[in-house]
Amino acid sequence: MQRANRVYHLSYHSKAFVAFFERLGVRAADAGDKEVPASLFRAPRDVVVAFLQALFTADGTVRRHPNPGATWIALTSKSFRLLQGVQLLLLNLGIRSRVLDRSRPPRSGQFSYVMKSGERREYGSDGVTFEVALFGEGRDRFRDTVGFLDEKQARLQSIGTHRVRPSDFTDPLTMKEFVGDREVYDFTEAQSHSCTANGIIVRNCGEQPLLPYESCNLGSIDLQRHMKRDAKGKWEVDWAKLERTIRTAVRLLDDVIDMNAYPVKEIEEMTRATRKIGLGVMGFARTLFMLEVPYDSMQGVAWGRKVMKFIHDTGYDESRKLAEERGVYPAWEGSRHWEKGVKMRNSYVTTVAPTGTLSMIADTSGGCEPEFSLIWYKRVMEGDQLPYFLDYFEEVARREGFWSEGLVQRILENAGSARGLKEVPEKWQRVFAIAHNVSAEWHVRMQAAFQDHCDAAVSKTINLPHDATVDDVKKAYLLAHELECKGITVYRDGSREDQVMNIGVAQAVGAPAAEPTAAKELRIEVPPEAVVRPRARPDTIVGRTQKILTGYGALYVTINEDDKGLFEVFAQIGRGGGYTASFTEGIARLVSLCLRSGVPVDEITDQLEGIRSPRIALDHGERIYSIPDAIAKAIKRHLGAQRASVQPPVESFDEFGGPVETDVELEKEARDVEAMVRKGLNPECPECGKQLVYEEGCVKCRACGYSEC
Repeated sequence: MQRANRVYHLSYHSKAFVAFFERLGVRAADAGDKEVPASLFRAPRDVVVAFLQALFTADGTVRRHPNPGATWIALTSKSFRLLQGVQLLLLNLGIRSRVLDRSRPPRSGQFSYVMKSGERREYGSDGVTFEVALFGEGRDRFRDTVGFLDEKQARLQSIGTHRVRPSDFTDPLTMKEFVGDREVYDFTEAQSHSCTANGIIVRNCGEQPLLPYESCNLGSIDLQRHMKRDAKGKWEVDWAKLERTIRTAVRLLDDVIDMNAYPVKEIEEMTRATRKIGLGVMGFARTLFMLEVPYDSMQGVAWGRKVMKFIHDTGYDESRKLAEERGVYPAWEGSRHWEKGVKMRNSYVTTVAPTGTLSMIADTSGGCEPEFSLIWYKRVMEGDQLPYFLDYFEEVARREGFWSEGLVQRILENAGSARGLKEVPEKWQRVFAIAHNVSAEWHVRMQAAFQDHCDAAVSKTINLPHDATVDDVKKAYLLAHELECKGITVYRDGSREDQVMNIGVAQAVGAPAAEPTAAKELRIEVPPEAVVRPRARPDTIVGRTQKILTGYGALYVTINEDDKGLFEVFAQIGRGGGYTASFTEGIARLVSLCLRSGVPVDEITDQLEGIRSPRIALDHGERIYSIPDAIAKAIKRHLGAQRASVQPPVESFDEFGGPVETDVELEKEARDVEAMVRKGLNPECPECGKQLVYEEGCVKCRACGYSEC
C-alpha cells in the first residue's frame, strides 16, 4: 500500500506466515545485529541462490570503474556478522569475496523520513559500515551463478568478458590464539567425505589426500600369504614372491585407470592427469605372529618400516618401467618428480588403507593394525554379528603344549587377550599382542614407520581402552605430530553405543551397552497443567494433495492447514490394509499428532527426511529414499522450501480406518516372507499389491508375474 506520505509499505498479516519465518531463523534485529539465518547454511543450493539474489537486489550495487574490467559488486551493511555469513554462502558456491571496513566518522542529517503523522524526522549515522566486495573472477561467477533480479543485472552484463586473475581460495595462517574450551563434534560426511567448516573445506579421508576430482584407486597385498618356512621350519618373508606381487599389482592398478568407467568427466580428466595409485598392505599383524615378533616393540616397528620400504621401492621401480613403456603421467612436468628428473607413470604409488572389509574376506588382519582381539565379533549390515577366533593362536598353543579346552573361555573373560594368563608362556603373551595391549605410543610409532615410505598417508586407528584419559589422547596427538604422521584417528572402546568391532560375547541387538558404573535414576516431575494436548479439529479445513513417486508406488500426501498453520497430514499408498499402507498411515497419524501439538515443522521433517530404504525413486528430479522421506519432502514442498509441482486437490481420505480384520491365508503367506521383510525388502508387489515371494534367487509376484530379475 502507498501511504499519504508517498511511502510504500508492504505487510502480510498472518500468524502462520510469521511463524514460518521464525522457524527459519528470521528475527527482528537492529541493523548492526542482523545475521544470515542458520537455516540457510543447511538449505538446498537453489534456496541459497534465491536468498542471495534477493539480498543483493535489495541492498547490493554494481560499482563502476573507468576500467570496465575493474568494476566490482558491493553489498554494504552495518552488521559485520551478516556479511561474514554472506561470504560463507558465496564461498560454498565457489565465489570468493572480501569483507572491507568502509567505516567513517559519525555524521548527522544523513537521512530524513516522514512519519505516518506527517512529522519529518532527521537521522544521523554513526559511520559504521562494512562491505562485501566481489572482484574479477568472483564478480563474473556471481553474475553467472546468482545475479540480480533488477536492472543491475543488465548493468553487470554490459561489462562484457575480460581477462581476470583466477581467485585464490587459500589463506595463510598468520596467528593462533587460545580462546578457551569449546565443544567439538565428530561426524562423517558419507558422500564426498568433505565439508565446509567456517569457510574452510576439510576432508575426512585419512589415508588418501586427493586434489579436487581425483579418485581412489587402491590395492592391498596380503602379507600373510607371502610367507614361507626356512630349512628349520621357521616362518620367513618370501621376498621374491612379494616382489612379483608388487610389480603385478602396480601394473594392474595402472590399467584400472584406463579401463575404468568414470561417473563425471572432471573425475576422469584429473585421475588420468595424475594417475595416482595406492598400493598398501593387510595381514601385517598376522605376519608378525608368524615371525614371532611383538607388535609393540622396536623389532616390530623395524619390521613395519622394512616391509613398507620394500613395497615402496619396488613399486617405484615398476612405475618407472611403465613410464618408459607407456609414458609419464600427463601432470609430470612441474611436479616434484620432474624437479628430481625421475620419470614416473604414477604420481602416487603407495597408500595404507584400512582394508576393514577386504581383510575380513581374506581372513587376515586389517592394514597395518594390530590384531583387534584373539576372539571377537564383527557387526555387519542389519545388526548381524559374525564370531571370529584366531586359528593360528590355537595352532601355536597346541604345538607349544599350552593348549587346553578352557583356554578359549579364559581368553574371552580376559577381554580377548592372552596377556596376563599364567598358562600362556611369557614369550607368546608378548607375540600375540592385540589392539588394547598396545599403548598409544606404540600405535603411533608403528604408523610413523609405515608413513616413512608411503606417498599418500596411513589409515591407522589408535585403539584405546574404555578408561583412557584425555591426557592419553593428547600424548598420542603430540607424538604423531613429532613423528610427522599425516593424520591420526583415536577411538576409545565403548565411546559409541554401536561399534563395528566388539571384544568377547556378542551383545544382543538393541541391548544397552555396558556402563563402567551403575546408572543413576533421574526422576522428573511434570505438573498436570504442563501436559500438551493436540488442538481440536475444526469442522472445515483447507489443504492440498500431492502425488509423489516412491520406490513402492505413487504416494498421495494431503496436507491441511487451519488458522495457526499446518494441522494434519494424510498419506495413502497402494491397497488398503497392506504392510506399506498400514505403516504409511501410521507415520501420517503421528505427524498429524505432532503438528496439532505444536511441534515445530522443521523438527518433524528433520526426523523423517533422509531415511533410506532398499527402493529409491526419482520425483521431479529429486531422489526419494523412502516413504518417510517422501512425506518430509511433501511437507517442505507444501511450505515452499523445495520446488516441485503440487497436484490439484483430490478427495481427502477418511481420518479413521475401519475395523481390523485378519485373513488367515494372508497371515500364513506373511510368515513365508518374514525373512524377506527382515532384510528390508518390500513385501508387496508394486503392480498389484499382492505378496512378493523370494524364489530361485529372485523376488517375484505369483499373482501378476512381476519380477525383479
